[in-house]
Amino acid sequence: MKKLTLLLMIAGSSLAFAQTHFGVKAGYNLSGYKVGDYQLDNKSFFYIGGLAEHQLSEKFSLQGELLFTELGGQDSQDLYDIVGDQVVQMGTQKIRLKLPQIQIPISAKYYISKPFSLSAGLNFGINLNPNVEFDPENFYNSSGKIENIKTINVFPFLGTEYKIAENFFVDARYHFNFIRINKKGSIDSNISIFQIGLGYLFK
Repeated sequence: MKKLTLLLMIAGSSLAFAQTHFGVKAGYNLSGYKVGDYQLDNKSFFYIGGLAEHQLSEKFSLQGELLFTELGGQDSQDLYDIVGDQVVQMGTQKIRLKLPQIQIPISAKYYISKPFSLSAGLNFGINLNPNVEFDPENFYNSSGKIENIKTINVFPFLGTEYKIAENFFVDARYHFNFIRINKKGSIDSNISIFQIGLGYLFK
C-alpha cells in the first residue's frame, strides 16, 4: 500500500509539473551551401515562426517549432567569348541559389541552470520552390527551378538558449551538413545553418 501511494504521489507530481507553453520567435539565418568540395558564399536571411515547449521536469523539456526561412548560397563566374581569334572576357555572371523552406525543428532541452539551457534535435526543412538565378542569363545558364533537390531536407542541430526575462529569451543554433539535400545520381550538395534570434513565451 505504501509503495502504491508513493507511485501515485510521484505520478501526480509529474503530471502537475508537466505544462506546455506557446510562443513566437524570429531572427537571423546564415546558410552555407556546398556542392562537392566547392563552398559557395554564405547567404543571409531571416526566420520567423512559432513554438511549443512541453516541460517534462525541472531539467528537461521537449520543443517543437514551425518556421519560415530561406537557405542558399551565391557565387560568381567570369564570362568569356571568342572575338576573332581572341578569347575576350565579357563580364561577370552572378549565381544565386535559393531554397525557401518551411522548417519543423524538434528538440530535447536540458536546463543546466535556469535560465540557461542546451538543446539537440533534428530540423525538417520542407522545400517550397528551390531555384537558381543567373544575372545576366545566357545561352548556357538560365534561371529556374532546381530539379534535383529533395522535397524534405533533414538537419541535425545543437543549440543553446538564455531567458533574459520571464517571457523573453535569446537562442542560437548550429545545423550540421551531414545529410545531403539533393537526390542521388549527382554531386553531393550540403547546407550548414547558423541561427540566432529572439523569442517570446506566452504564459
